Amino acid sequence: MPAGADATCFTDYQARFARRWGHLTRPHVRALAWLLDSPDLLDPAAPDWAGRIAAPGPVDAATAHWLAALEQDPSALDAALGDRHYSRLGLYAEKLMAFHFAQRGELVAHGLQVRAARNDTVGEFDFLLDAGAGLRHIEFATKFYLLDSVQETSDFDLLVGPNLADTLGRKLRKIFEQQLELSRHPAAQGLLDRPVVAAQALVKGWLFYPEGQAPRLPGIGPGHCRGRWHTLSGFAAATGERYIVMPRLQWLAPLQVPAQPTADGTVPPTPPAMSRAELIPLLEQKFAVDRSPVMVAAVREEGEWLVEESRAFVVPDDWPERAAQRRPL
Repeated sequence: MPAGADATCFTDYQARFARRWGHLTRPHVRALAWLLDSPDLLDPAAPDWAGRIAAPGPVDAATAHWLAALEQDPSALDAALGDRHYSRLGLYAEKLMAFHFAQRGELVAHGLQVRAARNDTVGEFDFLLDAGAGLRHIEFATKFYLLDSVQETSDFDLLVGPNLADTLGRKLRKIFEQQLELSRHPAAQGLLDRPVVAAQALVKGWLFYPEGQAPRLPGIGPGHCRGRWHTLSGFAAATGERYIVMPRLQWLAPLQVPAQPTADGTVPPTPPAMSRAELIPLLEQKFAVDRSPVMVAAVREEGEWLVEESRAFVVPDDWPERAAQRRPL
């Protein structure tokens, strides 16, 4: 990573998270702490969003104490998540947030579908929260996008999903033009016992930048979580560091895993740390059959733990060309 202030902005969040939440070692509890305390991806003060951003603010002392209690006894959280295997990171994050809202006594509904007819689904409320005489609609998203540009831009279609299936621009248009308008639909009004008095987006995530100084992105939270992305050949040219390939369900919070493997089942299996020289051949083999990017964390050893210092997507060498071809016209 480049030297100076720009390099620091790619590592300072991990350092702050480690200072505040390093005592949380259970992956589910760490993920929940990240969802509650991470910077918002969208800037609530930006005029672009017309005040429709949910901005919970920093975690208070009572919530921090609650998270510490979950670290000691996670049975309630484990029960809420159930035994199912979560293949979709977004659904996993939703379940964590639903647990939080329910524990606070705010949750009225989660994933409530609105149908105009039996086979005609209009949409779905991610969360409906108690707002006294009314309801608060929260549209929730946890996203990871790679910036396909090195210029200052407000074109969020240049922020591309790792699998090239969507862009931040496309996602935001859907949220603000469709999903946050759901309560206005007659089918929704007939379904709810109270009016929706506020409809807001809660968007969490990480943005990944190419090498060089990160450009300014108007409307994006100034303190948002960020990493780098590298082509495989570019990643191979760098030096040093130990890396862990990050399991998808551990993409949310900065990684913290035992330095020595555990056999008690309390921590989900995580690939071992390896040098860049060891990692490159594995990525070459993977990209020969699967062209999707790989998230890796650079880690350092702290006592009995390996702790994330920074993170990056490594992409096949032809990924930038394929991303440019998929841009909306």
